[in-house]
Amino acid sequence: MTVQDVRAFNRFYTNVIDALDYSRRLYAPYTLTESRVLYELAHSPHTDVADLRAELSLDAGYLSRILNRFERDGLVERVPSPRDPRRRRITLTARGRETADLLGERSGQAVGALLSKVPAADRSRLAEAMRTIREILSDPRPPRAEDVVLREPGPGDLGWIVQRNAALYAAEYGWNADYEGLVARIVADFAGDHDPHLERVWIAESEGRPVGCVMCVRDEVPGAARLRLLLVEPDARGLGIGDRLVGAVVDFARGVGYREVVLWTNDVLTAARRIYQRHGFVLVAEKPHRSFGRDLVGQDWRLDLRATPE
Repeated sequence: MTVQDVRAFNRFYTNVIDALDYSRRLYAPYTLTESRVLYELAHSPHTDVADLRAELSLDAGYLSRILNRFERDGLVERVPSPRDPRRRRITLTARGRETADLLGERSGQAVGALLSKVPAADRSRLAEAMRTIREILSDPRPPRAEDVVLREPGPGDLGWIVQRNAALYAAEYGWNADYEGLVARIVADFAGDHDPHLERVWIAESEGRPVGCVMCVRDEVPGAARLRLLLVEPDARGLGIGDRLVGAVVDFARGVGYREVVLWTNDVLTAARRIYQRHGFVLVAEKPHRSFGRDLVGQDWRLDLRATPE
């Protein structure tokens, strides 16, 4: 890639933005930068001026002028920060939140109109290309717990589950392609035939990137749900994501009427086993076996959902 390649893409994307008429119509009477400040305030309800300036990389004088205008328009209030009285905290007023919601609605409508021209078959490719550009050009920053959301899988996510399970377990435990085959069959069975009322997959996402997953499916034993394929990316560990994923399975299983949740794991997966224990799972059986190119000790764990939760 050359400088000219990047400049050519910039010219193309600028034309796309101009087509949406962001600067003249979409955010009127505010500029694109002013609208971005409103967006940040709407999504960060307890923001100090210094934090806002750092987040948006804005000149202090420029940001001050924007906030002065917002204050005159009745959109924001500035009060001493409870963390440090020398700092100023910015909060949206009711009018400010209405304005931010209106601008967000306009933006969504404009982007929706643009995407309506993209064939459905190409939208996943477009989304993946956008994620790739963001990941490559963004400053490397580990995920933060507050940025992680749990969501349902979208196009490509089930394939990601197979790929990341295979790659991580090969790298961390030396498991061979037999494990990838097992994960592929589990995922294919879910994709081909599952009851959305009784079976679910959760993807943990941080800033547009999957960082974890788990699955809840019906077990062969009537009334039992089976937890499968719990995974958290290495750079996202330590944030409580695995705990949230297991909690999502337990809450879902209890909510739809399962009597118990069962799972099978191996004793080498110590971090996962600690999570299961915290949620009340009990080890009921273990047995040595040779799988995935390694000598392992398989373990069966069970959680009785009829017991009163702690």
